[in-house]
Amino acid sequence: MTVLLGDIAPDFDAKTTIGPISFHDWIDGSWAVLFSHPADFTPVCTTELAAVARLLPQFEERNVKVAAVSVDPLDKHEAWKADIEKIAGRELGFPLVADPDREISTAYGMIHPSASATATVRSVFVIGPDKQVKLTLTYPASTGRDFGELLRVIDSLQLTAEHQLATPADWRAGDDVVITPAVSDEEAIARFGEYDAVTPYLRIVPAPVG
Repeated sequence: MTVLLGDIAPDFDAKTTIGPISFHDWIDGSWAVLFSHPADFTPVCTTELAAVARLLPQFEERNVKVAAVSVDPLDKHEAWKADIEKIAGRELGFPLVADPDREISTAYGMIHPSASATATVRSVFVIGPDKQVKLTLTYPASTGRDFGELLRVIDSLQLTAEHQLATPADWRAGDDVVITPAVSDEEAIARFGEYDAVTPYLRIVPAPVG
């Protein structure tokens, strides 16, 4: 199964290191990041989860909940937590989801049989409060993810969800943004004030504040 942008994220019930969760209920009006890791007690995965633990306050500032999933069972997740927390220098702070029956991984298309019949690749799903999938990313098992980049993308997604704006290449929070083609010149002036028309279709305006 392939989960596409705009799809409703598959719901699931699962055991996790914070107790049982029902995924849609757990999101509860927040944004969410669900990301898979190939296996517990592996080097790259351990560094990734430690990185997310360190960045967790920044996700929380953005009203984003984070959960990690693999096909390993709950007791293995619980045992692995100590290693992750040692490297992170803090408590994990987010659930590790057990998926030993591969139901979640299959529903989200996280398992690539050409690489392995069981292990998940490094997939990421950003899900909005409306339960729709807003972003998907897939990395090979050998490459650790840049979670600072994920925060940057979430900043863009949240800004553009509220305004008819887009973010240009290499955009960072606070940088100027682009008025979308769906907004006429007259409407753009009424909505955003003066803007810089680099070309008739590339109209730059300061990012909204607040």
